[in-house]
Amino acid sequence: MLMMAIPVSAKEEKEKSIFVKIETNYGTMKVRLYNETPMHRDNFVKLVKENFYEGLLFHRVIKDFMVQCGDPESRNAAPDKHLGAGGTDYTLDAEIKFPFLYHKRGALAAARKGDFVNPEKKSSGCQFYIVQGKCLTDSELDMFEQNVDQVLQQQVFNAVMQESEDSLKVLKQDGRMEEAEVLRRETYLKAQKMVAEKNPFKYSDEQRRYYKTFGGTPHLDAQYTVFGELVDGFNVLDEIAKVETNSADRPKEDVLVLKMKIVKK
Repeated sequence: MLMMAIPVSAKEEKEKSIFVKIETNYGTMKVRLYNETPMHRDNFVKLVKENFYEGLLFHRVIKDFMVQCGDPESRNAAPDKHLGAGGTDYTLDAEIKFPFLYHKRGALAAARKGDFVNPEKKSSGCQFYIVQGKCLTDSELDMFEQNVDQVLQQQVFNAVMQESEDSLKVLKQDGRMEEAEVLRRETYLKAQKMVAEKNPFKYSDEQRRYYKTFGGTPHLDAQYTVFGELVDGFNVLDEIAKVETNSADRPKEDVLVLKMKIVKK
């Protein structure tokens, strides 16, 4: 008998989501993990179940931007220790689902090294941040749209160029330099054409409304993996975000993760 697939509503999808309670010395927050980013979801759940985050600090706090946690070197760290470089012995492949998942206020996202040393935008295996952000104007969003569009154009261009990388390598190894140059030029022109044919990026009405009403950090869109969102404890996020920090953005008084655990909705 033919079985028909039954569409899953957004409400049902949320009910099937995994929730994590983050208890800190400033209060308790709760996040929902996105099923659309399964690698990041499962890795976060694994670390939570292993009690990896207990005793770690929110080591980087920037008001109107974000609060960051997850550096294992922050456990019992001396007050003058510079933090942020610690991590696991692995990284996670990017799961950037933009524009579906974006950096709205409360977004839970993976920290990572910069593009210069990490062009594939691979995520830290353990460090994450929660967006506080700020409300934006239409003119600011217009500017960020252009910035995001440039990022997306570059991604299209890079993907097309990457397609011919193996063929170019073989031609060069065989000493067929003229053929390699022809292929490189053809690929370059193809990439330029695909970028030119791409429709300019525009935020949806809903995204604009959210950024203008509740806030966020749109300059990070399309560049970092967003894998969850804050559903409770926005007041705690705001309290953490306004603590006094040093020149390295580390809170002068420790903001500590006391416990993380998987909870029901």
